[in-house]
Amino acid sequence: MKTLAEAITGSIKKALNIPKEFVPLHEPCFSGNESKYLQECIDSTFVSSVGKFVNRFEKELAEYTGAKHVVLVVNGTSALHMSLLLVGVESGDEVLVPALTFVATANAVRYCGAVPHFVDSEERTLGIDPEALREYLQHSSEQRDGVCVNRSTGCPIRALIPVHIFGHPCDIDGLLAVAKDFNLNLIEDAAESLGSTYHGQHTGTFGLLGIISFNGNKTITTGGGGAILTDDPVLAKRVKHLTTTAKLSHRWEYKHDEVGYNFRMPNLNAALGCAQLEDLPELLASKRRLFRCYQEAFQDIPQVSLFEEPEGSRSNYWLQTLLLDDSVANQRDAILETTNSSGLMTRPIWKLLNKLAPFCDFPCAPVPVAESLESRIVNLPSSTGLV
Repeated sequence: MKTLAEAITGSIKKALNIPKEFVPLHEPCFSGNESKYLQECIDSTFVSSVGKFVNRFEKELAEYTGAKHVVLVVNGTSALHMSLLLVGVESGDEVLVPALTFVATANAVRYCGAVPHFVDSEERTLGIDPEALREYLQHSSEQRDGVCVNRSTGCPIRALIPVHIFGHPCDIDGLLAVAKDFNLNLIEDAAESLGSTYHGQHTGTFGLLGIISFNGNKTITTGGGGAILTDDPVLAKRVKHLTTTAKLSHRWEYKHDEVGYNFRMPNLNAALGCAQLEDLPELLASKRRLFRCYQEAFQDIPQVSLFEEPEGSRSNYWLQTLLLDDSVANQRDAILETTNSSGLMTRPIWKLLNKLAPFCDFPCAPVPVAESLESRIVNLPSSTGLV
């Protein structure tokens, strides 16, 4: 009789139906104009942060997402860092962050000298649970002159960063209501969710600012890279200034009016992004085909379920996600061992941030759902073109 790990391994192979000896978790797909645009960029000699592909990629991303302004930067973490500075997060402030997210979300908070304050998730979306957050803030915070303050530490809680985990939109309406009621600036971490929508609106466009990542493992990639989305023209102008070393425009003089950051995306990376964006509709369709194949392959294993996009949302299915029942959570590591030994790259979800050494002493709400999800999630091979 097969073990659960062996059954899951067999189902992955059945879904993929490919003879490859090794299947990575997620690899980029370059099947369009990438080489053409890169060569054009090289021929122009404009390979750094000035060039036509930077302007074009910003314009086309704005059109695709519906954001009024897009500013390209070197990665998603720097996009978060800049967004936090733009909403006034300062040293000593606290920022509400899901315990269940990639470490970059909390790192960006620390770059500002601020403190990540960890909160729980919900199983329905994998994102922050707005009702649990509301109840927690009602007991742990108070309003002082329009500022949300942590009763225990006396520090301002300045912002809230919901994350669309694995591309699945979180309950953004519920979180916007919490942000409004508790006077919090909401910044969307949509790093993983390019192509995902919530009630027909693209993720990253609900808060004052939103960010996207184009790391090598994302649905489309620029090698490294990120973007800041906003409808506020003042914020857009400010972030472009800050990320261009705060240099004042002049034909030849070097004048900088404040400490700036060398965070603008190079033209070379933007050229890659323009080509990738052209192929995004097919890449997203491929992700959905893969989800359906996995769904069929796992239907006869009652102890597991494939995570499906939340109701009212359309997910990009960036990483396909297997949820183990509580009764078999203790077999997670055996599943990871068997699948990886079989050439199928699977991964657990991230270790909860409140358990990591750099963050374990920071404020944390009760996180029972995040703890449960941490023990039960296995990400499956998710590259486009697998089926």
